[in-house]
Amino acid sequence: MNLAGLICALLAGGGLAWLSERLNPKYPKWVAAISLVVCAGWLAAVWLVTPNEALLYGSQAFAWIPRFGIALLFEMDGLSLMMVALTLVLGLVAIISSWNEINSRTGFFHFNIMAVLAGVVGVFTAMDLFLFFVCWEVMLVPMYLLIAIWGHEARDYASMKFFLFTQVSGLLMLLSILVLVNQHYLQTGYLSFAYVDLLQAEFSTSTAAWLASGFIIAFIVKLPAVPVHTWLPDAHTQAPTAGSVILAGILLKTGAYGLIRFALPLFPEAVEPLQFSGMLLGAISVLYGGVMAYSQSDFKRLVAYSSIAHMGFVLIGVFAWSTLAVQGAVMQMVAHGFSTAALFMIAGLIQQRIHTREMSKMGGLWMQAPRMGAIALFFVVASLGMPGLGNFVGEFVILLAAFKVNVTLTVAATFGVVVAAVYSLSLMQRTFQGKPSSTTAAIAELDSRELITLVLLMCALVWLGVYPQPVFDLAAPAIITLGVP
Repeated sequence: MNLAGLICALLAGGGLAWLSERLNPKYPKWVAAISLVVCAGWLAAVWLVTPNEALLYGSQAFAWIPRFGIALLFEMDGLSLMMVALTLVLGLVAIISSWNEINSRTGFFHFNIMAVLAGVVGVFTAMDLFLFFVCWEVMLVPMYLLIAIWGHEARDYASMKFFLFTQVSGLLMLLSILVLVNQHYLQTGYLSFAYVDLLQAEFSTSTAAWLASGFIIAFIVKLPAVPVHTWLPDAHTQAPTAGSVILAGILLKTGAYGLIRFALPLFPEAVEPLQFSGMLLGAISVLYGGVMAYSQSDFKRLVAYSSIAHMGFVLIGVFAWSTLAVQGAVMQMVAHGFSTAALFMIAGLIQQRIHTREMSKMGGLWMQAPRMGAIALFFVVASLGMPGLGNFVGEFVILLAAFKVNVTLTVAATFGVVVAAVYSLSLMQRTFQGKPSSTTAAIAELDSRELITLVLLMCALVWLGVYPQPVFDLAAPAIITLGVP
Protein backbone atom coordinates (compact mmCIF):
# COMPACT_ATOMS: atom_id res chain seq x y z
CA MET A 1 0.00 0.00 0.00
CA ASN A 2 1.18 3.54 -0.73
CA LEU A 3 1.27 4.74 2.88
CA ALA A 4 2.83 8.09 2.06
CA GLY A 5 0.07 8.50 -0.53
CA LEU A 6 -2.57 7.89 2.15
CA ILE A 7 -1.13 10.63 4.33
CA CYS A 8 -0.89 12.98 1.35
CA ALA A 9 -4.48 12.15 0.38
CA LEU A 10 -5.68 13.18 3.84
CA LEU A 11 -3.74 16.45 3.67
CA ALA A 12 -4.97 17.08 0.12
CA GLY A 13 -8.56 16.43 1.22
CA GLY A 14 -8.09 18.94 4.03
CA GLY A 15 -6.62 21.49 1.62
CA LEU A 16 -9.51 21.07 -0.80
CA ALA A 17 -11.98 21.43 2.07
CA TRP A 18 -10.29 24.68 3.07
CA LEU A 19 -10.40 26.04 -0.47
CA SER A 20 -14.01 24.93 -1.06
CA GLU A 21 -15.22 27.34 1.62
CA ARG A 22 -14.72 30.14 -0.91
CA LEU A 23 -17.46 28.59 -3.03
CA ASN A 24 -19.88 27.70 -0.24
CA PRO A 25 -19.41 27.41 3.57
CA LYS A 26 -21.25 24.06 3.47
CA TYR A 27 -18.85 22.44 1.00
CA PRO A 28 -15.89 21.76 3.37
CA LYS A 29 -17.72 19.14 5.43
CA TRP A 30 -18.76 17.30 2.28
CA VAL A 31 -15.25 17.43 0.81
CA ALA A 32 -13.70 16.19 4.06
CA ALA A 33 -16.27 13.42 4.47
CA ILE A 34 -15.88 12.21 0.88
CA SER A 35 -12.08 12.27 1.22
CA LEU A 36 -12.28 10.08 4.31
CA VAL A 37 -14.68 7.65 2.63
CA VAL A 38 -12.28 7.31 -0.31
CA CYS A 39 -9.30 6.76 2.01
CA ALA A 40 -11.27 4.23 4.07
CA GLY A 41 -12.25 2.34 0.91
CA TRP A 42 -8.62 2.32 -0.15
CA LEU A 43 -7.60 0.89 3.22
CA ALA A 44 -10.38 -1.71 3.13
CA ALA A 45 -9.08 -2.94 -0.21
CA VAL A 46 -5.63 -3.36 1.32
CA TRP A 47 -7.14 -5.18 4.32
CA LEU A 48 -8.54 -7.84 1.99
CA VAL A 49 -5.12 -8.52 0.50
CA THR A 50 -2.90 -11.17 2.09
CA PRO A 51 0.17 -9.59 3.75
CA ASN A 52 3.63 -10.26 2.37
CA GLU A 53 6.21 -12.64 3.80
CA ALA A 54 7.18 -10.09 6.45
CA LEU A 55 3.49 -9.92 7.51
CA LEU A 56 3.24 -6.35 6.23
CA TYR A 57 0.30 -4.87 4.36
CA GLY A 58 2.41 -2.01 3.11
CA SER A 59 6.01 -0.78 3.24
CA GLN A 60 7.73 2.28 1.77
CA ALA A 61 11.12 3.87 2.14
CA PHE A 62 12.39 7.16 0.71
CA ALA A 63 15.61 9.02 1.38
CA TRP A 64 14.93 12.20 3.33
CA ILE A 65 18.01 13.50 5.16
CA PRO A 66 20.62 10.83 4.35
CA ARG A 67 23.46 12.76 5.97
CA PHE A 68 21.87 12.06 9.36
CA GLY A 69 20.45 8.65 8.52
CA ILE A 70 16.87 9.93 8.43
CA ALA A 71 14.42 8.38 5.96
CA LEU A 72 10.72 8.43 5.18
CA LEU A 73 10.18 4.87 6.31
CA PHE A 74 6.60 3.60 6.59
CA GLU A 75 5.35 0.10 7.42
CA MET A 76 1.90 -1.28 8.13
CA ASP A 77 1.43 -4.57 9.95
CA GLY A 78 -1.78 -5.89 11.47
CA LEU A 79 -1.58 -3.63 14.53
CA SER A 80 -0.94 -0.52 12.46
CA LEU A 81 -3.71 -1.48 10.05
CA MET A 82 -6.24 -1.69 12.86
CA MET A 83 -5.20 1.65 14.32
CA VAL A 84 -5.28 3.39 10.93
CA ALA A 85 -8.73 1.92 10.23
CA LEU A 86 -9.94 3.20 13.61
CA THR A 87 -8.49 6.62 12.76
CA LEU A 88 -10.32 6.92 9.45
CA VAL A 89 -13.64 5.65 10.81
CA LEU A 90 -13.64 7.93 13.84
CA GLY A 91 -12.42 10.83 11.70
CA LEU A 92 -15.60 10.44 9.67
CA VAL A 93 -17.63 10.21 12.90
CA ALA A 94 -16.00 13.45 14.08
CA ILE A 95 -17.04 15.27 10.91
CA ILE A 96 -20.59 13.95 11.08
CA SER A 97 -20.89 14.82 14.78
CA SER A 98 -20.06 18.46 14.06
CA TRP A 99 -22.10 18.67 10.86
CA ASN A 100 -24.29 21.55 12.08
CA GLU A 101 -22.12 22.75 14.97
CA ILE A 102 -19.43 24.73 13.17
CA ASN A 103 -20.59 27.81 11.29
CA SER A 104 -17.45 29.96 11.19
CA ARG A 105 -14.25 29.28 9.22
CA THR A 106 -15.60 25.89 8.24
CA GLY A 107 -12.87 25.30 5.67
CA PHE A 108 -10.03 25.84 8.13
CA PHE A 109 -11.86 23.72 10.72
CA HIS A 110 -12.04 20.70 8.44
CA PHE A 111 -8.48 21.25 7.25
CA ASN A 112 -7.33 20.94 10.86
CA ILE A 113 -9.34 17.75 11.34
CA MET A 114 -7.73 16.19 8.28
CA ALA A 115 -4.27 17.39 9.36
CA VAL A 116 -4.71 15.72 12.76
CA LEU A 117 -5.75 12.49 11.05
CA ALA A 118 -2.77 12.65 8.68
CA GLY A 119 -0.41 13.08 11.62
CA VAL A 120 -2.00 10.16 13.48
CA VAL A 121 -1.71 7.88 10.43
CA GLY A 122 1.96 8.87 10.29
CA VAL A 123 2.41 7.96 13.96
CA PHE A 124 0.84 4.54 13.40
CA THR A 125 2.98 3.73 10.35
CA ALA A 126 6.33 5.52 10.87
CA MET A 127 9.29 3.19 11.44
CA ASP A 128 11.94 5.90 11.51
CA LEU A 129 12.05 7.49 14.95
CA PHE A 130 12.69 11.01 13.66
CA LEU A 131 9.75 10.64 11.28
CA PHE A 132 7.69 9.29 14.18
CA PHE A 133 8.54 12.37 16.25
CA VAL A 134 7.65 14.71 13.38
CA CYS A 135 4.24 13.04 12.95
CA TRP A 136 3.77 13.13 16.73
CA GLU A 137 4.24 16.90 16.65
CA VAL A 138 2.21 17.37 13.46
CA MET A 139 -0.93 16.04 15.10
CA LEU A 140 -0.42 18.38 18.08
CA VAL A 141 -0.68 21.75 16.33
CA PRO A 142 -4.02 21.32 14.50
CA MET A 143 -5.54 19.76 17.64
CA TYR A 144 -4.45 22.84 19.57
CA LEU A 145 -6.10 25.06 16.95
CA LEU A 146 -9.34 23.07 17.03
CA ILE A 147 -9.65 23.71 20.76
CA ALA A 148 -8.34 27.27 20.76
CA ILE A 149 -10.49 28.57 17.87
CA TRP A 150 -13.71 26.53 17.99
CA GLY A 151 -13.76 25.48 21.64
CA HIS A 152 -16.08 26.66 24.38
CA GLU A 153 -15.87 29.26 27.14
CA ALA A 154 -12.46 28.35 28.65
CA ARG A 155 -10.84 27.25 25.40
CA ASP A 156 -7.71 29.40 25.75
CA TYR A 157 -6.76 27.82 29.05
CA ALA A 158 -7.60 24.28 27.92
CA SER A 159 -5.77 24.52 24.61
CA MET A 160 -2.63 25.97 26.19
CA LYS A 161 -2.62 23.32 28.91
CA PHE A 162 -3.00 20.59 26.30
CA PHE A 163 -0.17 22.06 24.24
CA LEU A 164 2.24 22.46 27.15
CA PHE A 165 1.72 18.97 28.56
CA THR A 166 2.13 17.23 25.22
CA GLN A 167 4.96 19.49 24.03
CA VAL A 168 7.10 19.05 27.15
CA SER A 169 6.59 15.27 27.09
CA GLY A 170 7.37 15.24 23.38
CA LEU A 171 10.67 17.02 24.00
CA LEU A 172 11.59 14.32 26.53
CA MET A 173 10.96 11.73 23.85
CA LEU A 174 13.06 13.66 21.31
CA LEU A 175 15.95 13.84 23.75
CA SER A 176 15.70 10.09 24.35
CA ILE A 177 15.64 9.44 20.60
CA LEU A 178 18.78 11.53 20.04
CA VAL A 179 20.70 9.80 22.83
CA LEU A 180 19.52 6.41 21.54
CA VAL A 181 20.72 7.20 18.02
CA ASN A 182 24.03 8.52 19.32
CA GLN A 183 24.62 5.34 21.36
CA HIS A 184 23.89 3.22 18.30
CA TYR A 185 26.30 5.35 16.24
CA LEU A 186 29.09 5.00 18.79
CA GLN A 187 28.67 1.22 18.75
CA THR A 188 28.33 0.68 15.00
CA GLY A 189 29.71 3.79 13.29
CA TYR A 190 26.44 3.92 11.37
CA LEU A 191 24.06 6.84 11.86
CA SER A 192 20.43 5.74 11.61
CA PHE A 193 17.03 6.60 13.04
CA ALA A 194 15.45 3.40 11.67
CA TYR A 195 13.59 1.41 14.30
CA VAL A 196 14.98 -1.95 13.17
CA ASP A 197 18.54 -0.65 13.44
CA LEU A 198 18.04 0.89 16.86
CA LEU A 199 16.69 -2.38 18.21
CA GLN A 200 20.26 -3.69 17.99
CA ALA A 201 21.72 -0.97 20.21
CA GLU A 202 23.13 -1.97 23.59
CA PHE A 203 23.18 0.20 26.71
CA SER A 204 24.36 0.24 30.27
CA THR A 205 21.67 -0.39 32.84
CA SER A 206 21.46 3.23 33.93
CA THR A 207 21.41 4.62 30.36
CA ALA A 208 18.68 2.22 29.31
CA ALA A 209 16.62 3.17 32.38
CA TRP A 210 16.85 6.89 31.59
CA LEU A 211 16.03 6.42 27.91
CA ALA A 212 13.10 4.13 28.67
CA SER A 213 11.79 6.69 31.16
CA GLY A 214 11.84 9.42 28.52
CA PHE A 215 9.76 7.35 26.11
CA ILE A 216 7.38 6.08 28.79
CA ILE A 217 6.68 9.54 30.23
CA ALA A 218 5.93 10.92 26.76
CA PHE A 219 3.51 8.11 26.03
CA ILE A 220 1.69 8.00 29.38
CA VAL A 221 1.11 11.77 29.18
CA LYS A 222 -0.74 11.21 25.91
CA LEU A 223 -2.47 8.07 27.21
CA PRO A 224 -3.00 9.70 29.82
CA ALA A 225 -2.31 8.12 33.21
CA VAL A 226 -2.45 9.58 36.69
CA PRO A 227 -0.75 11.89 37.72
CA VAL A 228 -0.09 13.45 34.27
CA HIS A 229 -3.76 13.34 33.25
CA THR A 230 -4.99 16.78 34.21
CA TRP A 231 -4.90 18.22 30.69
CA LEU A 232 -7.48 15.73 29.41
CA PRO A 233 -10.69 16.75 31.27
CA ASP A 234 -10.11 20.41 30.43
CA ALA A 235 -9.33 19.70 26.78
CA HIS A 236 -12.36 17.43 26.36
CA THR A 237 -14.73 19.82 28.09
CA GLN A 238 -13.72 22.84 26.04
CA ALA A 239 -13.12 21.16 22.67
CA PRO A 240 -15.78 21.15 19.95
CA THR A 241 -17.55 17.83 19.51
CA ALA A 242 -15.25 16.74 16.68
CA GLY A 243 -12.22 17.57 18.81
CA SER A 244 -13.52 15.47 21.70
CA VAL A 245 -14.24 12.53 19.39
CA ILE A 246 -10.73 12.66 17.92
CA LEU A 247 -9.07 13.15 21.30
CA ALA A 248 -10.82 10.25 23.01
CA GLY A 249 -11.15 7.91 20.08
CA ILE A 250 -7.79 8.37 18.39
CA LEU A 251 -5.16 10.56 20.08
CA LEU A 252 -5.18 8.68 23.38
CA LYS A 253 -4.44 5.50 21.44
CA THR A 254 -1.19 6.95 20.11
CA GLY A 255 0.20 6.86 23.65
CA ALA A 256 -0.69 3.20 24.11
CA TYR A 257 0.60 2.39 20.63
CA GLY A 258 3.92 4.09 21.40
CA LEU A 259 4.35 1.97 24.52
CA ILE A 260 3.60 -1.25 22.64
CA ARG A 261 5.58 -0.47 19.51
CA PHE A 262 8.60 1.45 20.80
CA ALA A 263 9.10 1.87 24.55
CA LEU A 264 8.94 -1.74 25.71
CA PRO A 265 10.58 -3.47 22.70
CA LEU A 266 13.49 -1.01 22.59
CA PHE A 267 14.33 -1.36 26.29
CA PRO A 268 13.01 -4.75 27.46
CA GLU A 269 15.55 -5.20 30.25
CA ALA A 270 15.15 -1.65 31.53
CA VAL A 271 11.35 -1.84 31.50
CA GLU A 272 11.15 -5.15 33.35
CA PRO A 273 11.87 -3.58 36.79
CA LEU A 274 9.19 -0.97 35.99
CA GLN A 275 6.47 -3.58 35.43
CA PHE A 276 4.97 -3.20 38.89
CA SER A 277 5.10 0.62 38.73
CA GLY A 278 3.40 0.64 35.32
CA MET A 279 0.64 -1.70 36.44
CA LEU A 280 0.24 0.31 39.64
CA LEU A 281 -0.23 3.52 37.65
CA GLY A 282 -2.81 1.70 35.54
CA ALA A 283 -4.75 0.49 38.60
CA ILE A 284 -4.63 3.96 40.18
CA SER A 285 -5.89 5.49 36.92
CA VAL A 286 -8.77 3.00 36.80
CA LEU A 287 -9.92 3.77 40.34
CA TYR A 288 -9.14 7.49 40.39
CA GLY A 289 -10.71 8.09 36.98
CA GLY A 290 -13.86 6.26 38.05
CA VAL A 291 -14.23 8.12 41.34
CA MET A 292 -13.63 11.48 39.67
CA ALA A 293 -16.10 10.64 36.90
CA TYR A 294 -18.83 10.04 39.49
CA SER A 295 -18.17 13.44 41.09
CA GLN A 296 -18.65 15.44 37.86
CA SER A 297 -21.71 17.48 36.97
CA ASP A 298 -20.56 18.24 33.41
CA PHE A 299 -21.53 15.53 30.88
CA LYS A 300 -18.35 15.80 28.81
CA ARG A 301 -16.11 16.03 31.86
CA LEU A 302 -17.61 12.83 33.25
CA VAL A 303 -16.91 10.97 30.01
CA ALA A 304 -13.38 12.43 29.97
CA TYR A 305 -12.59 11.01 33.40
CA SER A 306 -14.11 7.69 32.36
CA SER A 307 -11.57 7.64 29.51
CA ILE A 308 -8.75 7.93 32.05
CA ALA A 309 -10.18 4.89 33.81
CA HIS A 310 -10.53 2.87 30.60
CA MET A 311 -7.04 3.72 29.43
CA GLY A 312 -5.81 2.62 32.84
CA PHE A 313 -6.86 -0.90 31.85
CA VAL A 314 -4.79 -0.51 28.68
CA LEU A 315 -1.77 0.51 30.76
CA ILE A 316 -2.19 -2.57 32.95
CA GLY A 317 -2.36 -4.78 29.86
CA VAL A 318 0.72 -3.21 28.27
CA PHE A 319 2.92 -3.54 31.36
CA ALA A 320 1.68 -7.08 32.05
CA TRP A 321 3.53 -7.66 28.75
CA SER A 322 2.25 -11.05 27.63
CA THR A 323 0.62 -11.94 24.33
CA LEU A 324 -2.77 -12.27 25.99
CA ALA A 325 -2.41 -9.01 27.92
CA VAL A 326 -1.34 -6.96 24.89
CA GLN A 327 -4.13 -8.45 22.78
CA GLY A 328 -6.56 -7.40 25.48
CA ALA A 329 -5.06 -3.91 25.48
CA VAL A 330 -5.49 -3.66 21.70
CA MET A 331 -9.11 -4.80 21.96
CA GLN A 332 -9.73 -2.25 24.70
CA MET A 333 -8.20 0.49 22.54
CA VAL A 334 -10.51 -0.30 19.63
CA ALA A 335 -13.67 -0.79 21.70
CA HIS A 336 -13.01 2.32 23.79
CA GLY A 337 -12.53 4.29 20.59
CA PHE A 338 -16.02 3.39 19.40
CA SER A 339 -17.89 3.68 22.72
CA THR A 340 -16.33 6.90 23.99
CA ALA A 341 -16.48 8.61 20.60
CA ALA A 342 -20.20 7.84 20.56
CA LEU A 343 -20.70 9.23 24.08
CA PHE A 344 -18.90 12.45 23.17
CA MET A 345 -20.99 12.67 20.02
CA ILE A 346 -24.16 12.34 22.10
CA ALA A 347 -22.85 14.95 24.57
CA GLY A 348 -22.18 17.32 21.69
CA LEU A 349 -25.61 16.74 20.15
CA ILE A 350 -27.27 17.49 23.48
CA GLN A 351 -25.21 20.65 23.93
CA GLN A 352 -26.13 21.82 20.43
CA ARG A 353 -29.81 21.39 21.26
CA ILE A 354 -30.08 22.79 24.80
CA HIS A 355 -26.82 24.81 25.04
CA THR A 356 -25.54 23.28 28.26
CA ARG A 357 -23.36 20.40 29.43
CA GLU A 358 -24.53 20.55 33.05
CA MET A 359 -26.48 17.45 33.98
CA SER A 360 -28.28 19.39 36.74
CA LYS A 361 -30.01 21.34 33.95
CA MET A 362 -31.02 18.18 32.12
CA GLY A 363 -33.39 15.40 33.13
CA GLY A 364 -36.22 13.65 31.39
CA LEU A 365 -34.46 13.57 28.04
CA TRP A 366 -35.72 10.04 27.41
CA MET A 367 -39.32 11.30 27.43
CA GLN A 368 -38.52 13.96 24.85
CA ALA A 369 -36.08 11.98 22.70
CA PRO A 370 -36.54 8.24 23.31
CA ARG A 371 -34.27 7.13 20.47
CA MET A 372 -31.45 9.26 21.83
CA GLY A 373 -32.06 7.85 25.31
CA ALA A 374 -32.03 4.23 24.16
CA ILE A 375 -28.86 4.69 22.13
CA ALA A 376 -27.16 6.56 24.98
CA LEU A 377 -28.04 3.70 27.34
CA PHE A 378 -26.42 1.22 24.94
CA PHE A 379 -23.13 3.11 24.88
CA VAL A 380 -23.22 3.68 28.63
CA VAL A 381 -23.55 -0.05 29.35
CA ALA A 382 -20.91 -0.75 26.70
CA SER A 383 -18.56 1.66 28.44
CA LEU A 384 -19.07 0.05 31.84
CA GLY A 385 -18.19 -3.35 30.38
CA MET A 386 -21.43 -5.19 29.65
CA PRO A 387 -20.79 -8.81 28.54
CA GLY A 388 -21.43 -9.31 24.84
CA LEU A 389 -19.89 -5.96 23.88
CA GLY A 390 -16.33 -5.10 22.89
CA ASN A 391 -15.31 -3.25 26.06
CA PHE A 392 -16.06 -6.31 28.18
CA VAL A 393 -13.83 -8.51 26.04
CA GLY A 394 -10.92 -6.08 26.31
CA GLU A 395 -11.18 -5.60 30.07
CA PHE A 396 -11.77 -9.30 30.77
CA VAL A 397 -8.74 -10.41 28.75
CA ILE A 398 -6.54 -7.75 30.36
CA LEU A 399 -7.58 -8.75 33.88
CA LEU A 400 -7.20 -12.45 33.06
CA ALA A 401 -3.63 -11.92 31.85
CA ALA A 402 -2.71 -9.42 34.58
CA PHE A 403 -3.88 -11.84 37.29
CA LYS A 404 -0.94 -14.09 36.40
CA VAL A 405 1.48 -11.20 36.95
CA ASN A 406 0.16 -9.42 40.05
CA VAL A 407 -2.95 -10.57 41.89
CA THR A 408 -3.24 -7.56 44.22
CA LEU A 409 -3.18 -4.92 41.48
CA THR A 410 -5.55 -6.95 39.32
CA VAL A 411 -8.09 -7.23 42.15
CA ALA A 412 -7.79 -3.50 42.81
CA ALA A 413 -8.39 -2.73 39.13
CA THR A 414 -11.39 -5.05 39.12
CA PHE A 415 -13.11 -2.74 41.61
CA GLY A 416 -12.93 -0.14 38.86
CA VAL A 417 -15.58 -2.12 37.00
CA VAL A 418 -17.94 -1.61 39.95
CA VAL A 419 -17.14 2.11 40.07
CA ALA A 420 -17.81 2.30 36.31
CA ALA A 421 -21.29 0.90 36.84
CA VAL A 422 -21.97 3.57 39.47
CA TYR A 423 -20.91 6.60 37.44
CA SER A 424 -22.38 5.27 34.20
CA LEU A 425 -25.82 4.64 35.65
CA SER A 426 -25.62 7.96 37.48
CA LEU A 427 -25.06 9.62 34.12
CA MET A 428 -28.19 8.01 32.71
CA GLN A 429 -30.25 8.88 35.78
CA ARG A 430 -29.27 12.54 35.90
CA THR A 431 -29.48 13.12 32.16
CA PHE A 432 -32.24 10.97 30.73
CA GLN A 433 -34.47 10.13 33.70
CA GLY A 434 -36.43 12.26 36.15
CA LYS A 435 -38.53 15.31 35.42
CA PRO A 436 -37.79 17.36 32.29
CA SER A 437 -36.32 20.78 32.99
CA SER A 438 -37.21 23.95 31.16
CA THR A 439 -34.16 23.55 28.92
CA THR A 440 -35.03 20.00 27.85
CA ALA A 441 -38.76 20.40 27.33
CA ALA A 442 -38.50 20.73 23.54
CA ILE A 443 -35.30 18.89 22.68
CA ALA A 444 -35.17 17.57 19.11
CA GLU A 445 -34.82 13.85 18.42
CA LEU A 446 -31.86 12.39 16.52
CA ASP A 447 -32.04 13.00 12.79
CA SER A 448 -31.33 10.26 10.25
CA ARG A 449 -27.66 11.22 9.77
CA GLU A 450 -26.95 11.11 13.49
CA LEU A 451 -28.99 7.95 14.00
CA ILE A 452 -27.26 6.00 11.23
CA THR A 453 -23.80 6.98 12.53
CA LEU A 454 -24.57 5.90 16.08
CA VAL A 455 -26.24 2.66 14.99
CA LEU A 456 -23.16 1.73 12.96
CA LEU A 457 -20.98 2.30 16.05
CA MET A 458 -23.39 0.09 18.01
CA CYS A 459 -23.02 -2.67 15.44
CA ALA A 460 -19.23 -2.41 15.66
CA LEU A 461 -19.28 -2.87 19.44
CA VAL A 462 -21.66 -5.83 19.20
CA TRP A 463 -19.42 -7.44 16.57
CA LEU A 464 -16.33 -6.93 18.75
CA GLY A 465 -18.15 -8.43 21.72
CA VAL A 466 -19.66 -11.43 19.98
CA TYR A 467 -16.84 -12.27 17.56
CA PRO A 468 -13.54 -10.68 18.70
CA GLN A 469 -11.31 -13.30 17.10
CA PRO A 470 -10.55 -11.32 13.90
CA VAL A 471 -9.05 -8.53 16.03
CA PHE A 472 -6.90 -10.98 17.96
CA ASP A 473 -5.82 -12.73 14.76
CA LEU A 474 -4.89 -9.45 13.08
CA ALA A 475 -2.88 -8.19 16.06
CA ALA A 476 -1.17 -11.50 16.92
CA PRO A 477 1.61 -11.54 14.27
CA ALA A 478 2.60 -7.95 15.06
CA ILE A 479 2.64 -8.67 18.79
CA ILE A 480 4.85 -11.71 18.28
CA THR A 481 7.35 -9.75 16.18
CA LEU A 482 7.61 -7.18 18.99
CA GLY A 483 9.04 -9.88 21.22
CA VAL A 484 6.06 -10.17 23.54
CA PRO A 485 6.32 -13.45 25.48
